[in-house]
Order: sequence, then structure tokens, then C-alpha cells
Amino acid sequence: MGKKQTETLVGAFVLLGMLAVLFLALKAANLASFSFGATYPLLARFDNVGGLKVGAPVKSAGVAVGRIASISFDNKTFQGLVTMDIERHYAFPTDTSAKILTAGLLGDQYLGLDPGGEDKNLQSGDTIKMAQSAVILENLIGQLLYSKAAESPSKEGTGKK
Repeated sequence: MGKKQTETLVGAFVLLGMLAVLFLALKAANLASFSFGATYPLLARFDNVGGLKVGAPVKSAGVAVGRIASISFDNKTFQGLVTMDIERHYAFPTDTSAKILTAGLLGDQYLGLDPGGEDKNLQSGDTIKMAQSAVILENLIGQLLYSKAAESPSKEGTGKK
């Protein structure tokens, strides 16, 4: 193998490594399937947004239809206000519901849209009326432990000494 051929192989290997690092960085930043198409904003209010992050996908039927644009706190309703950018070619009925879901058991959270059956569609800037907050694993475990503690019989009143 000549020196020139070795240098070419090393260069190709370094380039492949750089592409792999770029791919991992995009995956970690949740931008691997980013779209530059036209979008329109929709809003939803949640009592608890959990670990939802800006840039997280918005999915319907398992298909990414948009991204979370911003998450803020509404001082009047004391709720989390989530703004999502939905790709323009997807239209959702006015009775669409939104819920915060988790990818896998302990994966990242995303917003799921369940379309309703109305004839009229949501317009740019509309608010989704039906929103289900994130399920917090710590709260579920706490409720389970509390219910198990309430079920266990008390040993004080058994009369045993």
C-alpha cells in the first residue's frame, strides 16, 4: 500500500467519524428529523408539563407533525402554556386533544395529538381545549405506596402481646 492510498483511507475514516459525531449531536439535540417547511402555531395548556422540552416532537398516530416551539408559565391560570409549530400540510379538527406522552418506559417526552371528528379545523394561533398533563412516575409510585400503606392491617389493635 502506498503512502497516498494510506492517507486517503485515513482521511475517509476521519470524515466518517466526523459525520457520526454530527449525527449523534443532532440526535441528542432532538433535531435529527427537523423540517424547514411552513408551519402554523397551536397552543395547549397543561397543569403539569413534566419533562417536556422545547424542540420535542409533536406526533399524531406515531408520525411527527411538528415540534414544541416554546413552554411558558401563565400567571393567570397557573398552568404551563405550550406553543407548538405544526407543519402546514397537517390540519387537525377543532376537537383535537393533546397529551404529553413518554417514548418508552423512561424515554423523552413528546406531545401527542388525537384528532377528533369535527368538520372545522384548528386555525393558526388556536388553543387546543382538551389537554392531558404528563404522568409523573414519582407521583404514581407515591400513590401506590400510600394505597398499600392504607391497605395493610394495623398491628396495634390485634390484642397480641
